[in-house]
Amino acid sequence: MVKVLAVNGSHRKGKNTAEMLKAVLDGAAELGAQTELLELTDYRIKECIACNKCLSKAECTIQDDDMAWLSAKLLEADGIVIGSPVYFANVTGRLKDFIDRSRPLHLVKNALDGKVGGAVVHAGLRNGGQELALAILHNYMLGQGMVVASDRGAQDALVNGGAMGSMFSAITEGRMSFFKSVSLDEAAMISSRALGRQIVRLAQKLAKESE
Repeated sequence: MVKVLAVNGSHRKGKNTAEMLKAVLDGAAELGAQTELLELTDYRIKECIACNKCLSKAECTIQDDDMAWLSAKLLEADGIVIGSPVYFANVTGRLKDFIDRSRPLHLVKNALDGKVGGAVVHAGLRNGGQELALAILHNYMLGQGMVVASDRGAQDALVNGGAMGSMFSAITEGRMSFFKSVSLDEAAMISSRALGRQIVRLAQKLAKESE
């Protein structure tokens, strides 16, 4: 059974980014995947201290937080989807600490090599830097040796490696209106569920190729 892990980098637990990640997991579950959502706000993640111990050994000097446990969850998964709200066309500080502290999974060897990755991002405005934040997450996954889910061969046309949401709804008589929740952004929900399905399909395909 394919295991898909979602990691929410938002500082607001259970809000819009979490809703998008849940939609991804719903899509994955449609194809029989085992799913799990982790909210980084539930865990203690210290900043990387740039000691560079992980340059020669796949270990981190910092041992008194939750990063080792979170790294183990990444290693257990077949597919990993990471979500973040967009802050200045970038991911949150909390998520960046998580990314930096995953260096031990990369520098000696790519421990996540071959796993399928995807990302979701969310911003208040339609042009709120979503594409740049998505690219940051994709580049991180590619650096880890992961296979990023894309629309190449996808059965769902809205999948392009990730899903983007916005609170922006419409402009009426010169005034902007906004969704109360990203769950009302139909395009974001459709593409999130499609991303979940594509992650499972790619994971299954890679597993068959490795047999």
